Amino acid sequence: MSTSPQHLVVVGGGMVAHRLVEALLARDAAGAWRITVLAEEPRLPYDRVALTSYFSARDPEELVLGDPAMWDDPRVTLHRDCAVTALDRGARTVTDRLGRVHGYDELVLATGSSAFVPPIPGADLPGVFVYRTVDDVAALRGWVEQVRAERGRGTVARPVRGAVLGGGLLGLEAAGALRALDAQATVLQFGTHLMDVQIDLGGGQALKRLINDRGIAVRCGTATERMRADRRSGRVSRLDFADGGRLAVDIVVLATGVRPRDALARESGLEIGERGGVVVDLACRTADPAVSAVGEVACIEGRCLGLVAPGYAMAEVVADRLLGGAATFPGADTATRLKLQGVDVASFGDAHGRTEGAMELVHADPVAGVYKKLVLSDDARTLLGGVFVGDAAPYASLRPMLGSELPGDPGAFLLPEGGSGNGLAAIELPDDAGVCSCNNVTAGTIRAAVTEHGCTDVAAVKGCTRAGTTCGACLPLVTKIATTELEKAGIEVSTALCAHFELSRAQLFDAVRVAELHTFTEIIERFGAVPEGASGAGRGCDVCKPVVASILASQGNGHILAGEQATLQDTNDHMLANMQKDGTYSVVPRMPGGEVTPEGLIVVGQVAKDFGLYTKITGGQRIDMFGARVEQLPLIWARLVDAGFESGHAYGKSLRTVKSCVGSTWCRYGVQDSVGMAVELELRYRGLRSPHKLKLGVSGCARECAEARGKDVGVIATDKGWNMYVGGNGGQTPRHARLLAEDLDSATLLRTIDRFLMLYVRTADRLQRTAPWVEEYEGGLDAVRAVVLEDSLGIGADLDAAMARHVDGYEDEWRAVLEDPEKLARFGSFVNAPTTPDPTLAYVAERGQKRPATPDEIATGPVLVSGPAIEVRA
Repeated sequence: MSTSPQHLVVVGGGMVAHRLVEALLARDAAGAWRITVLAEEPRLPYDRVALTSYFSARDPEELVLGDPAMWDDPRVTLHRDCAVTALDRGARTVTDRLGRVHGYDELVLATGSSAFVPPIPGADLPGVFVYRTVDDVAALRGWVEQVRAERGRGTVARPVRGAVLGGGLLGLEAAGALRALDAQATVLQFGTHLMDVQIDLGGGQALKRLINDRGIAVRCGTATERMRADRRSGRVSRLDFADGGRLAVDIVVLATGVRPRDALARESGLEIGERGGVVVDLACRTADPAVSAVGEVACIEGRCLGLVAPGYAMAEVVADRLLGGAATFPGADTATRLKLQGVDVASFGDAHGRTEGAMELVHADPVAGVYKKLVLSDDARTLLGGVFVGDAAPYASLRPMLGSELPGDPGAFLLPEGGSGNGLAAIELPDDAGVCSCNNVTAGTIRAAVTEHGCTDVAAVKGCTRAGTTCGACLPLVTKIATTELEKAGIEVSTALCAHFELSRAQLFDAVRVAELHTFTEIIERFGAVPEGASGAGRGCDVCKPVVASILASQGNGHILAGEQATLQDTNDHMLANMQKDGTYSVVPRMPGGEVTPEGLIVVGQVAKDFGLYTKITGGQRIDMFGARVEQLPLIWARLVDAGFESGHAYGKSLRTVKSCVGSTWCRYGVQDSVGMAVELELRYRGLRSPHKLKLGVSGCARECAEARGKDVGVIATDKGWNMYVGGNGGQTPRHARLLAEDLDSATLLRTIDRFLMLYVRTADRLQRTAPWVEEYEGGLDAVRAVVLEDSLGIGADLDAAMARHVDGYEDEWRAVLEDPEKLARFGSFVNAPTTPDPTLAYVAERGQKRPATPDEIATGPVLVSGPAIEVRA
């Protein structure tokens, strides 16, 4: 005899509520529960950890957690924009803001926390924001854009000035968000150093240098006493500090901590912790057995935990208990990692070394911007905690070893090359070692996915275990464990490019080179895989087509828009410009080594003025011009090409820039001509297509003003010649370049770089930067060094010849388009665009309409843009 399912009501629609519903649905095969979720926000649960990415991904749907189809399950009802206003524990009901009453058998409070607003006079002024939800981020961005629009974007317009109160994780992410909006940012930290809860003073000082390098100012030991308003606008305009200092501002972001949202529990008479939060036991139950609390609102073991991983663990505990289990909270994993592009910070365990008898092992390299610390037991064997700033590569492998004995010398895990070459490679994690703290997945669970559940690739392991599916920090370790287990089981780990090619990118590169193929059709017919049920290899996909396009381009196959190759390119390559979020394009002319003449600057400025483009100096010492429409691109290129400029390839997976300092030409400290070398390198490698973008840097002395050790190839001058570094990358996992060779003369330097880049182009995987490529190349950096310096594989002459062909065959892609009517025709925004008129169509003048200008007329004088039409004035 069937019984009606019990009713679970979840108050809150955040990340932890989502995990609870997801876990309960997955386990409740018998349908014992129906679930009602009452969410305050008007959208599906989203990834608050990745909130900063909303600045580059305007659509909040990109942040939605899991599979949205889960909310279509008949067992679940989700009410959005439906805050709960009252809880009646006696009647077992909750009332929402619309007055609807929902009865429950079990209630889970997942109301999370809210941003703390400090009691500072003026904190309620217009222009003061918190940083907690998608709506907060949208409001912050809108304010910055409004202030900028009011001032205009001219060269004399004052930049938008932002300040962030709070130097913790959220504060630094908010500062990064302001910089992403092109606003100035100053972080104001009351404590002695940044992220003082997670890292020690030494790490905080290293972090400050990294933050400063990103154009963000930092003031520690600073207390804000008052926020003052502008007399005319009433908006926030100044901060007054307790030490008498002041700071002019246009926007203030409060990131001073959070407070549990426990009002509903307070009003219903539930016990509240000393510092807030609903008191729960290790089963996440309150004093009322029908009411539980999870996430940041739960006060467990005397404290509220403001991290997602403990919240997920609580959700799993409640899901298990609702189905008759006896799970209890396993304890809080307080490991943290800063998610700010270009700044790598992580900590775990007893990061401050407070354990009695603890020893601290520290490696600090201020020049490289790296600080690493391990906290060990008094016998220097058991790992108690760690701090990593500037290079957090060891974090993923070391964190699961917390509380365990380290194999070998602990110092091997901190040294620049020892950490990845010796110590970490030797780690064989025990089955009970935690790997994914967000989802509480152990190394044994990942291994069991292969040995017991039949997973045959990393994607299947992620789907089976959830490991690596939340913040992604553990994904390299997940991949390593899964791959190792697959190999142990005799399962071949697929390196196939996609469903259309069973070859890896490196294998396909060699196959195309040896077979001397020149079109995608030839390549897929010769080497393509035939999908099951298909009659042929197909037309390719978004994965393999750009890869083949890159392979053909890097083997001297002509212009990327020539013939069939044009259909292989992605949007940016297809238009030879970068598409921006509003559908317009940016134009970046090449300025080798950052060098440009006054006459060239005048031309760039005049072009930007005539076409109404927004200009910005890039991080690679060039000028970026934003806001060009498709049909304007050839007109802009023509002006630039006539002035001696060429494509800067800002749109391609190719060489972007070679950054340089002024070197011995101007600098008192320079020992070599860094500008001359940078110009030579950029002109040599321009247009070189590769698996990912390439950036080089040349510094004229050890002061390293060109930041060469953050580049794919970095060159630093010495009294004897040049030191060459390789494998430095930014992005989500920044890497400092490592020394490949010392004191090279200029000719040897060029040959070494030639071989390094060509070896990378031939053997790297798709979209693989040089940093992970060097690490994963068989034999690592030593093997790469042997190939390029000692010709250990006997392919030196072949690599040299390949680079020589590239240098000799280079042509400017913009000029080639301008000289080819067929290619030029691609840049019309509509069928009869004025620059590419269709001769079969005729204009009929009506009501005084003017016909569009012809290409000859456009060439007679400056083009003035007004609305959708192009008006020509001689």
